[in-house]
Amino acid sequence: MYQKRRAWQGMAKPIGATVVERAEFVTGIPGRMAAVDNLTAVPSPLVPSVELPANVDELAAAAARELGWQGVVLPEMKLLGRQINLVAQLMPDAHAERICLGQQPEVDRATVSTWVWPEFSGRVPEPAVRIVGALAVTRHWRTGLVNAVPFLRYCDAAMVLPMSVVLTNDYLVNCLPRARAYGVGVLSAEPGPEVELDLPGRGDRAPAGVDGTQRWITELAYEQILATA
Repeated sequence: MYQKRRAWQGMAKPIGATVVERAEFVTGIPGRMAAVDNLTAVPSPLVPSVELPANVDELAAAAARELGWQGVVLPEMKLLGRQINLVAQLMPDAHAERICLGQQPEVDRATVSTWVWPEFSGRVPEPAVRIVGALAVTRHWRTGLVNAVPFLRYCDAAMVLPMSVVLTNDYLVNCLPRARAYGVGVLSAEPGPEVELDLPGRGDRAPAGVDGTQRWITELAYEQILATA
């Protein structure tokens, strides 16, 4: 290859020769690039998709009963960027007071965030619902943890997984230890739907102070309860 370079000194190199020379220099083996034409694409095996044994809201309702959570299981919603089913309990006294004062649910997050300011103490509506728990009904445990963990600051949380996911080594080795570490309950679901508790959530969770996000979540739940009543 170096002899060719000396033979072309002072002349313009043919374009085709330059390409061949570069290919030989890069691979170090003449004709190596031609081996690419002999590759055969092997299709990967098709893996059946994991399906939930029932509707998300049906599974959430069954899971709430299994957990003993008292309240209304709200339809699945996207909250804090997560797909979640809230379980909320209406507080009759606060609800009656808000009806008398004409205080409807306020779902504007920016407005509700000001309700926790000290200067608004005693001048904003009282919470009319209590968030009992948050349920993440998903096809994979990693998605379930991502959806459930952020709500542990405000309430109990659990995830519902199909039985096909539960009967795997990954579930035993990775899912259960991580869920236990975070304090997230785990339930398995079968057609019916039938839901069984595999791992209880953490019962000694310290309550966090009320912040603007928590008040906003309670207002969203309040609106949903009134809409489903």
